[in-house]
Amino acid sequence: MNLTLSYEDHCTEITHQAAVLASSLTDGADLSASVPSCPDWNLAQLLRHLGEAHRWVEEIVRTRATQPPPDTALRVLPRETTTTPAELATWLTEGAQQLADTLRTTGPDARIWTPLPSGSPRFFARRMAHETVIHRADASLTLGTDFTVGQRVALDALDEWMELGSLPEMLDYHPERRELLGPGRTLHFHATDTPPEATADWLVDLTGTTLAWRRSPEPATVSVRAPLTDLLLLIYGRRPADTATFEIQGDTDLLEFWLAEVIFA
Repeated sequence: MNLTLSYEDHCTEITHQAAVLASSLTDGADLSASVPSCPDWNLAQLLRHLGEAHRWVEEIVRTRATQPPPDTALRVLPRETTTTPAELATWLTEGAQQLADTLRTTGPDARIWTPLPSGSPRFFARRMAHETVIHRADASLTLGTDFTVGQRVALDALDEWMELGSLPEMLDYHPERRELLGPGRTLHFHATDTPPEATADWLVDLTGTTLAWRRSPEPATVSVRAPLTDLLLLIYGRRPADTATFEIQGDTDLLEFWLAEVIFA
């Protein structure tokens, strides 16, 4: 069972996740509805942010940019919209397809600007795949629909989140996260619905000079057990820890402190 996602897999997920999201935008979808997990946005703003992010990255990859182009379009999002759900759905899937096509044409090893170490389209293919997954979850929360994601994608999304969050430069971007560090501070997350070969255990280690993680089932100061998708939504700040689906043992204050500091917006 191959649980690793390739560059091509990430390209495919960008378009697949966008298509699933677009399919939920029925004629009755309220684009003015507030997004519970991104309370400053309504649904139209969420969708425009995602679609503009796809287009922003597509420009970087296509032009092999050595510095970032302006990102105003994905940051400054007017609340009003005259666009119908169907029109917005088409616009979203078109942008996702353009991005995936450009990533495939350019290839994984071209040299480009990236906001974190990598300098290649590999970074953006993976990042945009999971950006689309999580914002699809945001849309599901807004629309009141069920959210599911494939096991391989969820595993990779959690690994990517852990990898990016533990980069040393993250403490330069977010110096307040140094307050998380201290002796005896470890967190363990275990997915209860995966086969043994998935090794779906993540150990967050805050006992050193930087945030660290590893795949490990070892005991921790606080442990969380839940189905894989629920863990994904918890760690991305899309589902509260006091939901019945989570079995938590140990220092719940440490869990809440960590979740509040490392939330993904």
